[in-house]
Amino acid sequence: MNLPLRANDEEDDAMRERRCIVRGEVMPDSGLIRFVVAPDGTLTPDLAATLPGRGIWLGADAASLATAVKKNLFARAAKAPVTVPADLAARIEMLLVSRMQADLGLARRSGQLLLGFDTVLKAIQSDNPPQVLVEASDGAADGKRKLFGAAHARGLKIEVIECLTTSEISLAVGRENVIHAALKSGRLQERLSTDAIRLSGFRSVPAVSHESDE
Repeated sequence: MNLPLRANDEEDDAMRERRCIVRGEVMPDSGLIRFVVAPDGTLTPDLAATLPGRGIWLGADAASLATAVKKNLFARAAKAPVTVPADLAARIEMLLVSRMQADLGLARRSGQLLLGFDTVLKAIQSDNPPQVLVEASDGAADGKRKLFGAAHARGLKIEVIECLTTSEISLAVGRENVIHAALKSGRLQERLSTDAIRLSGFRSVPAVSHESDE
């Protein structure tokens, strides 16, 4: 949502501290979500961290959001009354899914995304294996175990993104019933990984980086 924001509230990006208003700790961007306050006082998530205005940073998980709302921390950080939409958690989840789908679609169109069990397995066994596996959260466990096992057998450390459903991945890449995908390192992979970490805070299936196991 592109809302006009208070022009006199701009921050100096170079000096900005990304401090979670719930934990009180400075944390990496990948684990935080930035919010800004629109002129009408409505709290707006700024997932790309590009909207003008004073940023309010919060740990990217539903529990932190609930705590911030309950304790009125957004208004305290903004030093002004703030209206928090009742569906804010659901809105953040939807925006994160949309961002990830857009990046998967871009990776597909640019030839950076591998799709399907056989294609991904072959890539894992190649001299230039992928950096990330994208596995549908509702996909069968057997195929996932085989891919993890193949990576483990080669001693590969691989990031596993497992917070999107089959239908969400399929819609993003324009193919039916996509359960397994893979992506090599690069800007798209980094952005996808960051959003997966954030989305995992609002969904029960996490995005985990680990050494593949059998």
